[in-house]
Amino acid sequence: MPSSKDYLDFILEQLSGLQEITFRQMMGEYIIYYRDKIVGGIYDNRFLVKPVRAARAKMPDARLQLPYEGAKEMLLVDNVDNRDFLTDLVQAMYSELPEVKKKKK
Repeated sequence: MPSSKDYLDFILEQLSGLQEITFRQMMGEYIIYYRDKIVGGIYDNRFLVKPVRAARAKMPDARLQLPYEGAKEMLLVDNVDNRDFLTDLVQAMYSELPEVKKKKK
């Protein structure tokens, strides 16, 4: 089941305090970027983030879930209603996120 544009808009609004939040749609789901690094995405109307150390520290009870079949597990963000928490989470994760690989032309 593809994610809804309404859920994407809700998450983007929750993260609106951060500069440089962008997204890219891929096959009915959405990849979320912060300052050109992939933070996570929206899959089946769930906000999932990469399981970096900072994310695990901020969400010690978070469950690992598959965004889609064949993908690496990601952490489910349950506290999406708390704008301050989401902002803090994404900022804390940033330094641990890998640089996005540029495609060769």
